[in-house]
Amino acid sequence: MPSGVLPPIGSRDLPEPVPLAKLFGASVVILATATGSGEFIIWPYITTQIGIAFLWLAIIGFFVQYVMNMEIERYTLATGETAVTGFTRFWKPWGIFFVLGAILPNAFPGWATGGATLFTYLFGFGSAPVIAAIGLVAAALALTLSPVVYQALEKIQIVLIAVIIVFVIIGVIVATELGAWASVVTQMPGSVPGIPGAIATLGAAAFLGAIAFAGAGGANNLTQSNYIRDKGLGMGGLMPKVVSPITGEEVAAPSLGYTFPVNEENMRRWRKWWSVANREHFITFFVVGCSLLIALSVLVWSTVGSRGIGTDLEFIRTESQVLGNQIAPWFQSFFLFAGMVVLFSTSIGVMDYVSRLSASELKISFFPGSQVITESRIYFTLAWVIAISGSLILLAGLGEPLVLLIISSSGAGVVMAFYLGLLILLNTRVLPDEIKLKGWRLAVMWPTFLVFVGLSLYLVYFYINAALTGQL
Repeated sequence: MPSGVLPPIGSRDLPEPVPLAKLFGASVVILATATGSGEFIIWPYITTQIGIAFLWLAIIGFFVQYVMNMEIERYTLATGETAVTGFTRFWKPWGIFFVLGAILPNAFPGWATGGATLFTYLFGFGSAPVIAAIGLVAAALALTLSPVVYQALEKIQIVLIAVIIVFVIIGVIVATELGAWASVVTQMPGSVPGIPGAIATLGAAAFLGAIAFAGAGGANNLTQSNYIRDKGLGMGGLMPKVVSPITGEEVAAPSLGYTFPVNEENMRRWRKWWSVANREHFITFFVVGCSLLIALSVLVWSTVGSRGIGTDLEFIRTESQVLGNQIAPWFQSFFLFAGMVVLFSTSIGVMDYVSRLSASELKISFFPGSQVITESRIYFTLAWVIAISGSLILLAGLGEPLVLLIISSSGAGVVMAFYLGLLILLNTRVLPDEIKLKGWRLAVMWPTFLVFVGLSLYLVYFYINAALTGQL
């Protein structure tokens, strides 16, 4: 374990594993954030622009993010540290790089704007920027006033997932046909030659963002370390929690971790932890998340079709009107309400993950010995900075919600290219041979890394060329 940048890591026995039933929820926060971006907005939007033939890319994207997230979890299960802390052990600036990688793509609050836009569709009044600003302040309040942040966030996001699942079940039964579902498979073989045309239609940023946000995307995946640490999985059970400075106790200690001695008992515990963590994330993140993405895309294909409706959220308004005509007027309102809840709740998740990742790394890198500047205080300061700065941006009238989401998602893809390479390095070089990254998972990680590097380089080329030719 490198110790030139951060203090040496200690050693303690791995805690006793818990049953799978007690672990469900460890991935619900990342799933809910994913639902409000790729599943509800970006991939349904892409379906209206280029059809349903490219959904196979989303399924592959979801699967490789499942594998990627489990490598993020591997390091935290084994050490209790976040993956970014592990990166920082190689080179101190990596911590700051990923803090900026979390903050900058989310500086423009597209999710809050999207939720506010659906509010105006639903109720027929109000200014979307003002409503979005109120939503950001409410999100910061919800996080600040919760005794233990993760527990509150998990409960909020479980309600969100329940709302969207109820909507999807009703919508799929009533408003989709078998032919639309069959198209997901039958149109796939002919779609590969059409990828360059799809990039030309969508733009490089939207295409990269779609792949990145088939799942959580960007720095959001890295906070799976924080979530399982706060949930108490593996060595994370030995780490301090993020606690509200208003309603709870704080822990000032920086979140440096431990290794466990490689012996028969610890390896038995490790195999059990690894098994239950994989099953929990596969079911919660991949199965549920991928099913929601496909169902929502098939639903928009069945109701709106490939009409290329605008560059904003007009396709959602059209979809709601068709659903209202096919089912009942109340279902149009229910659809808009579900979407509004999804996007506002996603705003809470985004605010949380940006603040959580940033607070952990800033505390460890710059304030490890301070009893005043704690991880919790940094977290809540950042949450309010995000709420206030986002509100000012919105009230200044900058940007449309879909454009803001595409900016965020394309930036997320570039961030992923960096940490994929670092994850491979971390989990093959640092962890003991018995638990390190190898086999088929390593075979998935390398091509994924190369694909994201290639897409990121293409994105840079696209924007440089657009700037030089006056098309930006």
